[in-house]
This record gives sequence, structure tokens and C-alpha cells, in this order.
Amino acid sequence: MNKVLSSRWTKAILFLLCLTPLLLLGWRGYHNKLGANPIEYITHATGDWTLRFLLITLSVTPFRILLNQPKLARFRRMLGLFAFFYGCLHLTTWVWLDKFFDVQEMWKDVVKRRFITVGMTGFVLMIPLAITSTAGWVRRLGFVHWQRLHRLVYFSALAGVIHYYWLVKSDVRLPLLYAGLLTLLMAYRAWIWTHGKPLQRKAEPPNVPASPRLSP
Repeated sequence: MNKVLSSRWTKAILFLLCLTPLLLLGWRGYHNKLGANPIEYITHATGDWTLRFLLITLSVTPFRILLNQPKLARFRRMLGLFAFFYGCLHLTTWVWLDKFFDVQEMWKDVVKRRFITVGMTGFVLMIPLAITSTAGWVRRLGFVHWQRLHRLVYFSALAGVIHYYWLVKSDVRLPLLYAGLLTLLMAYRAWIWTHGKPLQRKAEPPNVPASPRLSP
């Protein structure tokens, strides 16, 4: 297992897998299979994958500890950056295809529609995480300060769940599922904090950062 996780090809395969949702979206668009409202379909698809990648990123540390596979940490940065990537696509779809860069109209939506307000907040919280995702920023900030900063990912994920829940008008099963997963992840992290359980950091190279939030 460790040999597979250490392989450079594993990262390449994971990178392609992370691009798959975008490729499928492009394929559906090319074949006119985006439904009656293509803009809404793209907006929802990119938003869903933003939240999914946030939750997947937050799951890496628990799985690393529970499965005793420290090399899983190699993939957190990539997963976190893909969360930010799909978040950028989600925002771009709204800014470009939905609002046509009308700043005044966008500002009205941010102020008046609470689901947009909280969604925008979640995206803004991801920006410093993506910027400081490199090893250079870990050295500049110091690992302790960098780690505290990257705990913002929990608030970003929480904002994403609330954004999704408030957006959905009837069927809330999926946002509630995401809320349940996030609750489990936060409960696990709270248990570690309160019990002082070691996070096996000795198994991780000190100069390998996580993004957004590689080490919750």
C-alpha cells in the first residue's frame, strides 16, 4: 500500500480523476445534455464538486491516522487546490454566465440573498488557504501559525453546506448528507483536540504543506 501511495503515477492518476467532473461537464455541454437550463446545471455541478472536494480534503487526515497510512498526506494539497479550482469555476459561472459581470446586480444579490452571502463568504475563506498552500508559505508563517490559518477550511466547508441547504427549496437530502459528513469530521477533530491524541506528524515531511488545509 505504501509503495502505491509513494508512486509518482498515483498522483498523476489522482490529478486526472479530479479533472473528470470538469471533463464530463464539457462532454455533456458538447452533446447538448446540460438540461433545459444549462447555466443552472453548470452552477450546481461546480458548486457540488467544490463542497465534495472540501470534504474529501478534510477526510485525508482522519483516514491517514485511522488506516496508519501517513503517505496519504501527499494528496491533501492537490485535493484542496481542486476544491478551490471548482469553487472558482462555480463563482465564474455566476459572475459571467448568470450576471454578465454586472457588479451592481451581483452586489444586490450578495446583500439580499442570504445563500449567496454565505456562499461568497465560504469562497473568500478559501482564498488565503490556496495562496498559502506552498512550502514557502509554511516557512514564512511558521508551521503553527500556518496550521491555525488553515483551520479556516472548516468554516469554509460549513459555509458551503449552509449555502447549499438555503439554496435548495424542497429536497434537502443531499445538503443534509454533506452536513452529516462535515459534522463527523469536525467531531473527530474535536475529539483529537480534547484528548490530545498525537497526529503522527513524524511520518510527514515537515516541508510538505497542505491546501486548503492539509492538516486540520
